Amino acid sequence: MAAPVALITGSARLIGARIARTLHHQGCRVVIHYHRSDQDARALAETLNRERKDSAVCLGADLRDPTAVRALAVRARDAFDGLDLLINNASSFYPTPIGEASDEDWDTLMHSNLRAPFLLSQQLAGDLTNARGAIINIVDVYADKPLLGHPLYCMAKAGLAMMTK
Repeated sequence: MAAPVALITGSARLIGARIARTLHHQGCRVVIHYHRSDQDARALAETLNRERKDSAVCLGADLRDPTAVRALAVRARDAFDGLDLLINNASSFYPTPIGEASDEDWDTLMHSNLRAPFLLSQQLAGDLTNARGAIINIVDVYADKPLLGHPLYCMAKAGLAMMTK
């Protein structure tokens, strides 16, 4: 039986990298997604592949671009001929006071924190169902409790929490 495959968005650094390392150490093959952290993603994949050959790949995609998100889903599925786990971890986070938030802020925060997880889940639902896999969406306390000056982030995470429910 082949090792399970996990796509972890935003997994080149920080929490996402920890998730990728943990799943890899538990025997999973991992698809490391990144946007701007290509050097970190490649370094992580190299480290994991030294531990277990051909067990990690990295794929870049801008989660603000729906076409790129859908392509990421296909590329991730094709990387190891299937997918067992989708972890929507990637997140943009910065203040957007109500009187200062721009259309670009809306697009960045809503697309990376809400739209991309939805599109990936939608695109991969059939594959994950067939594999008896799972989708894990990462939210935080600000999905329920507002953070002063961060309405767009809080709204996006609340939407992701609702999608999960």
